[in-house]
Amino acid sequence: MATIAEGNPGMADLTPQDMAGKLLAEGFARTGPDAAALTDPIADTPMVVTLDQLRPYDHNPRVTRNPLYDEIKASIRERGLDAPPAITRRPGESTYIIRNGGNTRLAILCELWSESKDERFFRIPCLFRPWPARGEIVALTGHLAENELHGGLSFIERALGVEKARELYEQESGQALSQSELARRLTADGFPIQQSHISRMRDAVQYLLPAIPNVLYGGLGRHQVERLAVLRRACERIWEQRARGTRIGEDFHALFHEVLATFDSASEALSVQRVQDELVGQMAEQLDVDYDTLNLEVGDNESRQRALGSDPTLATAHPRRPTAPTPTRLPSEAPGTPPHPAPPHPAPPLSPVATTASSSTEETAAPAQNTHPSPSPDPDRLQGHIVSLAPTTERLQSIQRMVADQLGDALPDFEANVLRAIPVQAGGLYPISDVWYIEPGLDVPERLRVHIAQFAREIAEEAGQADCIEPTDEGLGYVCNADALSANAHALPFLARAVLTLLQALSTGYLAAPAPLSTLDDLRLTDALGPLLQGRRNGPASDRLSDNGLVKLFRLLRLARRLLDLEAGAGSSTDT
Repeated sequence: MATIAEGNPGMADLTPQDMAGKLLAEGFARTGPDAAALTDPIADTPMVVTLDQLRPYDHNPRVTRNPLYDEIKASIRERGLDAPPAITRRPGESTYIIRNGGNTRLAILCELWSESKDERFFRIPCLFRPWPARGEIVALTGHLAENELHGGLSFIERALGVEKARELYEQESGQALSQSELARRLTADGFPIQQSHISRMRDAVQYLLPAIPNVLYGGLGRHQVERLAVLRRACERIWEQRARGTRIGEDFHALFHEVLATFDSASEALSVQRVQDELVGQMAEQLDVDYDTLNLEVGDNESRQRALGSDPTLATAHPRRPTAPTPTRLPSEAPGTPPHPAPPHPAPPLSPVATTASSSTEETAAPAQNTHPSPSPDPDRLQGHIVSLAPTTERLQSIQRMVADQLGDALPDFEANVLRAIPVQAGGLYPISDVWYIEPGLDVPERLRVHIAQFAREIAEEAGQADCIEPTDEGLGYVCNADALSANAHALPFLARAVLTLLQALSTGYLAAPAPLSTLDDLRLTDALGPLLQGRRNGPASDRLSDNGLVKLFRLLRLARRLLDLEAGAGSSTDT
């Protein structure tokens, strides 16, 4: 076999140094740019990183020591890491961060490495996960959820985490979020939370954290925070009422902060009663009011608001004692509930039928309303007026009463009104407890259309035709899409055809464009209306609308009339 030198005689004269020089000549130089670092993997990838390449998540909601810190440290010292922490890296950054949970373990590894210099605490097996499109929100909600599962967060840590999430969500959407929308988004991203808890958290961050940070970070719980929130609101309300028209140099928020800050000691438990005594004492001095009178008034206001965050039965714990001024009790309030101030607007109107049926009862009951409470409704009579149970709880009813009181609205009370009217109750997505009354929050065209469309769908659902009702932003809020039926629509049962014919007749005339001809047009409404609403003589009951559907039809008509009045420029909902 010939050697290279034999095949190329010129190569025989080259020394190893000459050959190395030729290989390092200009033609062999690197022409592309040097890569400063490798790009991150685009899929979940196990890798080993060192402590100097990894840092904690900078928005970690936990700012205090994990209560299980010592137990976790002992386990890692003996066993190492049982599960590799998930890590990630923001685009353009050089160091990795903990992705969701694991900041306590990272702190423990740093501490163990400092103590022992054992290499197994310095080089850490991790699972790298790429930075997602919504990386900041995903990381924060992941840490909130993980911390909740492992060792738990204090109330204020959870509150600050939720406030940070609110900030990120608002940056993402470009608009402010309501508490209910924030709760929905947090739940969708893996951290379920109730809207009522968000309200308490915001109160804690806004009003309590500046005054008692040591107490809050020391582990003040939700129950205590709720009691302080109720106390603050009750006192603020009384302060505004009594300070109106007077010249007081200090506002309530400054006074509350000043009083509460004196209790910021992590060495002893916070006593809400002591806070109340001190706050009421300061208010009595500033307002020049007797302490006992003011204390009774605060207790009364506090009991009325406590249903927002605790057991609603507590709202009746304090009987009404004479104070000045004494609010009047509304006729519609159930016995035992604390009295409410007289609302600035008249009570909601009853339906024409209910007004006629209850006129004599109201005339006799009105003079006695301040002497003897109305008797409790008879259970049998109450059940006789319920078509289908509305899904509600005593707590929900108490919250609705509190919200109505704060807004100055009068909330219809089914159990109280049943003795002086003829209300009905029907369940569904939007439960009905009064066919005629329209709540202020519902009294706008957009929301009326949503409710009307839902009632139309539920009525059609009785006949198995819910899919034929389509919501729309015009007209009454829905269209009856009879074309969604099969070609043999005439073979449908009478109830199905009659319901769709009625719903179509109610909605068609209010659409901007004429409705196309329907396969149901040959069924005359005059032939269908009587049997649909009243039933056939000696006919099956299944051919008529159920009592539940009839109540929903009445409610749909009431809302449709109000919608047309609003769009025509009428501002009152008291028409009959």
